[in-house]
Amino acid sequence: MTYEPPKVWQNTQSGGKFASINRPEAGPTHDKDLPVGKHPYQLYSLATPNGVKVTVLFEELIEAGYPVEYDAWLIDIGEGDQFGSGFVDVNPNSKIPALFDRTDGLNARVFESAAIMLHLAERYDAFLGDNRPEMLSWLFWQMGSAPFLGGGFGHFYAYAPEKYEYPINRYAMESKRQLSVLDQRLEDCPFVAGDEYTIADMAIWSWYGQLVLGRLYDAATFLDVASYEHVMAWAKRIDARPAVRRGRMVNRTFGDDESLKLRERHSPDDFK
Repeated sequence: MTYEPPKVWQNTQSGGKFASINRPEAGPTHDKDLPVGKHPYQLYSLATPNGVKVTVLFEELIEAGYPVEYDAWLIDIGEGDQFGSGFVDVNPNSKIPALFDRTDGLNARVFESAAIMLHLAERYDAFLGDNRPEMLSWLFWQMGSAPFLGGGFGHFYAYAPEKYEYPINRYAMESKRQLSVLDQRLEDCPFVAGDEYTIADMAIWSWYGQLVLGRLYDAATFLDVASYEHVMAWAKRIDARPAVRRGRMVNRTFGDDESLKLRERHSPDDFK
């Protein structure tokens, strides 16, 4: 059926997995203070790909011996926690993850996953690589590309109330083009920015690595991810890192594997 847009758009309940929390207005829907722990970094997140990026970086910094400690508090987007007044104060865009940095009396909010990653990596001069322009280019390639994978392909393939051929084909084609871009890059070097593992790898792996490992949208067969052999090899190498496994667990409440679920993280002992 062809859709004829009205002259002025009106909000209607369109159905789908996230219909109950989608809305066209910004700002809080209810008063709710955020919990605050004892550590300098207070992270408010969920183990979606965007959330995993930041918890992987925190755990990699800890694994590398940097003096980093953080509290990770669950924001349940299915329950609308992102629209609580406390969370909106940390991120006016009501998206996870969001960070409150209290180190050295800074008292700063940081939102958007790449901004959080750069903030932390630059503070500790870690995981930035020896080719900063290349690393930044791939980091922001992920930020620009993943909405087509998630909000485009993932939504219409996995979450929309009905499946339509045109949007699925449109976004499947773009997702496969992106995988091809990444595969060609990883044919030439072990990591996306060159010879060193950087925050760009962590950010891209959280989306595209998990996609080819069969963890997103149940779409590995549909997208023929096994054909991207260089992406697959890279994804498996990163997946084997202990810090990455821990980072995947933080603020995770879903999935069948109970050993990978850690609702909140306040200490390295929580992983035990």
